Amino acid sequence: QLQLVESGGGLVQPGGSLRLSCAASGFTLNSYAIGWFRQAPGKEREGVSCIENNDGRTSYADSVKGRFTISRDNAKNTMYLQMNSLKPEDTAVYYCAAAPWVVVGKALAPDEYDYWGQGTQVTVSS
Repeated sequence: QLQLVESGGGLVQPGGSLRLSCAASGFTLNSYAIGWFRQAPGKEREGVSCIENNDGRTSYADSVKGRFTISRDNAKNTMYLQMNSLKPEDTAVYYCAAAPWVVVGKALAPDEYDYWGQGTQVTVSS
């Protein structure tokens, strides 16, 4: 059974850092496109960052470029999202996701992904 389990969320002050983890089981992450998404109250789920499986290209939403870094540890079958310089507007539930493949140019589109974690809350507040 394919499963993704996130961890690492919490409360952090503006300017702080958090690292989210997403452990996969039942499949091998490095064969899939992987991504991080977030959903704030009253807003649609949006793509934050992804790694495409065809060429390993990474993509980031404009709002997080230069602050967030996506990575993958193949030995641990785990993906990460390092979040630095956090802002109150980063507050959301964060989800990891995976897909066997994604359409070129749509790697940050939630609809492209088949498998999802349960989500972890990130709150940025003083």
